[in-house]
Amino acid sequence: MFFDDRIKSIKPSDKVLEVGPGATPFWRSDIFLEKIFGTENELVAQSGHVALLKTEKMVHYYSGDRFPFEDKEFDYVICSHVLEHVADVDIFIKEIQRVAKRGYLEFPTIYYDYVYNFPEHTQFLFFKENIIYWMPKSRSSLNDFADVQRFFHKSCSQHNYGLINENKDYFFQGFEWDSIIKTEKVNEIKILTYLDSELDFELKVKSEVSNDCKQKAKNFLIKIINKI
Repeated sequence: MFFDDRIKSIKPSDKVLEVGPGATPFWRSDIFLEKIFGTENELVAQSGHVALLKTEKMVHYYSGDRFPFEDKEFDYVICSHVLEHVADVDIFIKEIQRVAKRGYLEFPTIYYDYVYNFPEHTQFLFFKENIIYWMPKSRSSLNDFADVQRFFHKSCSQHNYGLINENKDYFFQGFEWDSIIKTEKVNEIKILTYLDSELDFELKVKSEVSNDCKQKAKNFLIKIINKI
């Protein structure tokens, strides 16, 4: 999870479910839901190649269809970096909303997958205008660039996360929800991307912040020089 600070509305009395917790679940989660995989290695791969979950909390397992819970059994559900793995985003989101009243979702954008293209990720995702748009990666020509993407896989295996950390606001989306989440399967990549104007605005903000920092540093140096 890259934006855990965005989880703000969990109340002390809330019963919290986390779907697909991997090896590093959110600290406030009470119960976990994990899909049944054929082998332990497959589970580790689907969890980001980190490790197996170690916990004393209750872990429920399911086959990937209906969640084994009653309607609105939970007050809050966390689902971080799972949607990109599922076969049908529409069905999965309906199950999340069936078992919980509100929650938090986080997933990579198409920008992240076009750089790294992890084989465990089967869907492109993008959230805008209160809709999660999604598209199977198999409908793109992304795998044609596998020889290039091996370089970025190697950088990750060597814990070189600079590119990811510097661009995480573009590479990932995370948000809380407390109403109906709409989903829509699409066929065009352009629907899954930022508009040029949105990118320009973000870059402009970053540039302004950078220039402001440079000016403050310059003023500080001038003060030191004057004292000398």
